[in-house]
Amino acid sequence: MIKNRNLSLDLLRVIACYLVMQQHASEYYYIGDQLSVVTGSNTFWIGIITSLCRTSVPLFVMLSGFLLLPMQDSISRFFRKRFTRIVYPFVVWCVIYAIYFMATRGESVGDLALHILHIPVNFGCEIGHLWYIYMLIGLYLVVPIISPWLERAGKRELEGYLALWVLTTFLPYIHLAYPEVLGEAFWNDTPLLYYFTGFIGYFILGYYLRRYGYPSALLSWVLLVAGYAVTAGLFCARIDTVATIPELELSWRFCTVNVLMMSLGLFSLIGRLKLNGQSRGAQLLTDISVKSYGMYLAHIIVLNFYYDLIHPLAQAAYIAIPLIAVCTFVTVYLLVKVIAWLPKSKYIIG
Repeated sequence: MIKNRNLSLDLLRVIACYLVMQQHASEYYYIGDQLSVVTGSNTFWIGIITSLCRTSVPLFVMLSGFLLLPMQDSISRFFRKRFTRIVYPFVVWCVIYAIYFMATRGESVGDLALHILHIPVNFGCEIGHLWYIYMLIGLYLVVPIISPWLERAGKRELEGYLALWVLTTFLPYIHLAYPEVLGEAFWNDTPLLYYFTGFIGYFILGYYLRRYGYPSALLSWVLLVAGYAVTAGLFCARIDTVATIPELELSWRFCTVNVLMMSLGLFSLIGRLKLNGQSRGAQLLTDISVKSYGMYLAHIIVLNFYYDLIHPLAQAAYIAIPLIAVCTFVTVYLLVKVIAWLPKSKYIIG
């Protein structure tokens, strides 16, 4: 199995999986009641140690574009393979989280039933990290539509699309001065560059990198460092000047130019590595990568356990957050590895 795998992409997937867990571990320390900002030194340190974590979802999406575009299977086979792996485990974990909340929050059987019925509306029982699955399914749905274009498009056409997408990554900052631009209005939420916005840009960027190669190592480092400086700098500078989490997380939005810079730089630096596929470390890396989807789905329950355990012992964010994240990562990997031994485990962990 290892012989045919690109271990640098496995490493990227493992890194992205860990970064998700550190991001979520940090949320205990800066999000207050009613999405207010918890000010103080902990929130400053979160800006320093967690800003890089905003690359996690872009890395996942770029990996998907790198590996899946353009579509090679028939439409029915493509959707059957993707959705069997993605949708069934998602529904199973929505139900598991509904049961978990009934046990930990004292919710009723009626609440459990409502949470399950809510799955088609929006991530089941309001487990926030499951938003990603809806976005991923949306990207899969568009694959048959964009694949014929990708097969015909040359380098300049792809770069033209990506250039327009990059322009949209400035919009969150432009909106600070001009709340409505390029045709935006309360009666129109599809302005000029609407069809170039969002995660589809990362999706196509991943394909572009596979087809045409990575930026130079020097440029990749510049993108990573400069993107991190803007992301962390703006977050830390706004801690005492804004009142709500959406305002504080302006520079943390996934589709901002600074997070794009970090994500492209990190993807390029790791993706170009030549890793030894015969070592035990490579086997472990591959195993974690294969199980990363199940780890993503399951990790919140384990994260809550370690927060309750570690927070009373270490309240400094720069100590507690990495400790919670590492413990969660290791434990949830072992948990998913055990689940993988069960019959039909693909319907639970993908």
